[in-house]
Amino acid sequence: GCVRAQARRYLGCMPQRLIAHCSGNIIKNVKGVTVPNSGGQKGVEAAAILGALGGNAERQLEVLSTVTQADIDQSKVLAGEGLCEVELVEGVANLYIRLEAFCGDDTAVVEIVDKHTNIVRISKNGENLLDKEYLLDRGNADRKRDFMSVNGILDFAETVQTDEVRQLLDHQIACNMTIAREGMKNPYGANIGKNILNLYGSQNVEVRAKAYAAAGSDARMSGCDLAVVANSGSGNQGITASVPVYQYARELKVSDEKMYRALVISNLIAAHLKTGIGSLSAFCGAVSAATGSGAGITYLRGG
Repeated sequence: GCVRAQARRYLGCMPQRLIAHCSGNIIKNVKGVTVPNSGGQKGVEAAAILGALGGNAERQLEVLSTVTQADIDQSKVLAGEGLCEVELVEGVANLYIRLEAFCGDDTAVVEIVDKHTNIVRISKNGENLLDKEYLLDRGNADRKRDFMSVNGILDFAETVQTDEVRQLLDHQIACNMTIAREGMKNPYGANIGKNILNLYGSQNVEVRAKAYAAAGSDARMSGCDLAVVANSGSGNQGITASVPVYQYARELKVSDEKMYRALVISNLIAAHLKTGIGSLSAFCGAVSAATGSGAGITYLRGG
């Protein structure tokens, strides 16, 4: 959405044609996920058209929060007319989008690499308005994190002043538990969270931890427009690294300080693992975020 809204901004009018050149993992991730505020639409084409129609480029990851019902209705018509084409680009970063927007004789191009809001190139009619150097991500998500280690993360989690992390972690829990509860209340996707509780009951904290995390992910991937605090660029991983830890902290009746330290461990272990895996990889969050969550829960239980 962000790149599409930016393309329209620099083009100066509603595009008559869009071409989205995307890496395989972008196409894979968007193909089966409902675009928020889209009226149930899926895929790169829907996101591109809706971003161009009503996206607010200033809102970054919440770019589609301002679209109207009229925008949604029109986007469905334009998608049916084939306004947007999607092309696979190989040999690029795992997270790569280059959007070309055409209106009359004018062309605008916006390119994003490695992070969802990292615009590295903008051009209008062949003239570069932005051209930023970047390193191609071939497996290391962020070399600034190379210093991290499990021992270092544990040391930081046990010594950090919790006031320094409280606001961020409170926001993560508030957002991610809100969407988890929404996923429990209403039918989203496969309704996995509610089905887990129906099958196994809500008395066991292990069951609740799994159910609420699944419910949050189902809601997010089914187009729920509630905000999620992500981890390593992934909303699902942000949910997985926080919701189970919160469930265990409340079950074990630990202090808020202990809970914050466990959440620091969970989030940083997840980010540490993701650094080696690479951004927007094909790995499931169970490889990284759930491992972080398990580490945070272990800490809560005295490990």
